[in-house]
Amino acid sequence: MQLIGVYFVSSMKNSLTSNFTQDLQARAEMLAVLAEQDLSGGDGKSAEDSVESLRARVNNLFDFSGAEIQVLDASGKVLITSQGSHADYVGRKNTQTVVSRALQGIRDNEEYMIDEDNVRKKVVAKPVISDGKIVGAVYIAASMAELYDTMQRINNVFLSGMLIALGLTAVLGVVLAHTITHPIRLMTKHATAVAEGSFDQKMPVFGSDEIGQLSSAFNYMTSRLRDALAQNEEEKEKLSSILSNMSDGVIATDENGRVILVNLRASSMLGVNNNEIAGRHIALLLGLDPEEADALITGIPASTLLQLEPPDQSEPVVIRVTFTPIHRREIGITGTIAVLQDVTEQEEMEHTRREFVANVSHELRTPLTTIRSYAEALDEGAMQEPQLGERFVGVIRNETERMIRLVTDLLHLSRLDSNEAPLRIQPVDVEELLEDVADRFSFQMQEKQITDRVIIEQGIGAVMMDRDQVDQVLDNLVSNALKYTPEDGSIVIEARRRGEWLAISVQDTGIGIPKKDLDRIFERFYRVDKARSRNMGGTGLGLSIAREIVKAHGGTITLESELGKGTCATFTLPLPGEGREAQ
Repeated sequence: MQLIGVYFVSSMKNSLTSNFTQDLQARAEMLAVLAEQDLSGGDGKSAEDSVESLRARVNNLFDFSGAEIQVLDASGKVLITSQGSHADYVGRKNTQTVVSRALQGIRDNEEYMIDEDNVRKKVVAKPVISDGKIVGAVYIAASMAELYDTMQRINNVFLSGMLIALGLTAVLGVVLAHTITHPIRLMTKHATAVAEGSFDQKMPVFGSDEIGQLSSAFNYMTSRLRDALAQNEEEKEKLSSILSNMSDGVIATDENGRVILVNLRASSMLGVNNNEIAGRHIALLLGLDPEEADALITGIPASTLLQLEPPDQSEPVVIRVTFTPIHRREIGITGTIAVLQDVTEQEEMEHTRREFVANVSHELRTPLTTIRSYAEALDEGAMQEPQLGERFVGVIRNETERMIRLVTDLLHLSRLDSNEAPLRIQPVDVEELLEDVADRFSFQMQEKQITDRVIIEQGIGAVMMDRDQVDQVLDNLVSNALKYTPEDGSIVIEARRRGEWLAISVQDTGIGIPKKDLDRIFERFYRVDKARSRNMGGTGLGLSIAREIVKAHGGTITLESELGKGTCATFTLPLPGEGREAQ
């Protein structure tokens, strides 16, 4: 409106001024034509009559307020003036520029002037020409006060209209701003609440315009964000539960190898608490070379075996550490996950397996080598000598029987390990069991002049067991006692109650077992005196078989010995109603 108002007022001013000027020009032209008759003197009038006639014409035809009309002769003297206050101008020369130009014959003469009363006037002068001769001039000075008053009124109208429009615009702006800013303020408030974790906020939708669409989009975003965070929390809880309850240790590091996460199992395996682990370099934590650790945590997935000695454990543990780098798109490796597995038992089992295979190979190779040697000797002519040939055949037979016993014991152990030898549980009289064992070895004891004794605590009757398997345990124990007890020794077989268990022991007065060998005496193929045991026909599997049979019954077997004083082997069996049912 301001631009339109300025343009309109400027155009109106130019138009009014132009019209005003044209009107003055037209009046001056008309007056110049009328004055020609009076100033030319052609009608025979005297000069005074001509002036009076001219004054009458001016007063009658050109009477308009705020304007002064002067008629001048050829010399520029004022003949008449329309304003009485300027009567003294008559007879005096008008020296204004427009007058001088008019007397020179120039028709377009106009200018602006400001009189002594500070009134702006438009001045127009026209020459009066008669027969091609300039006989005078017409001078009109019209006040522009009325024109400027009109312009001022127009300006006031536009100003008041603009003020009214501005007022209405302000009111409408406030209303419109309120309709826009109110939802935005609400949305800002709700967005702040959502940022602080309050996802139950819902933005009211006031319409279907852009603000309403934004409110709907905000509500949809809030619901999706709530669902995403709930799912994230659920996954986080699952991960935390998995890390807390998994049997393997887990250590997470950043890209620099610094520990940022560790579960309880890992801290337990390493023997340190979480506060001591956080922030430490994984190389220092696991005792790795820094170069080796950097290669493991920044390269491809790899694993290594570590032997650690936690302060809360007496024996070292073997831990397999598997490193898996964490990759992030466009960034690269951002960390590493190290999984710790306690493989101490597996390594011990692997060592035992390798040792077992080596022992089996050795035990089978020895008789096979002997058989081959004697067979080659027989083939080379020993058969021609009856005594030598018979002795060689006897050696081959003995070695073959020893191999058969070895293989039989191995098969028995295999069936026990794989639970393929089910126990035939039945009630067995303990006294009868022990007496039968003593009777089976009575002849051998008499040959070595070894005394035997069977002691049974009163009140022990029938016990649930597999008679054949327990007989084999007792045969192994009594056979070992008989082998390693010198002449004139003694063997005591005793059964007694130990709370809810039946304890059966075989005690001898033999050579005994060194303390360093007691922990390994039940290992397969382990012998204290390997050469002597082999010569006595032992396979080194008797005590291992006995231990497996007792374990299958739900009991335990122990060995107590002192070098040079004898050995006491004891195994326990659950009394009726206390043991697990054997499958």
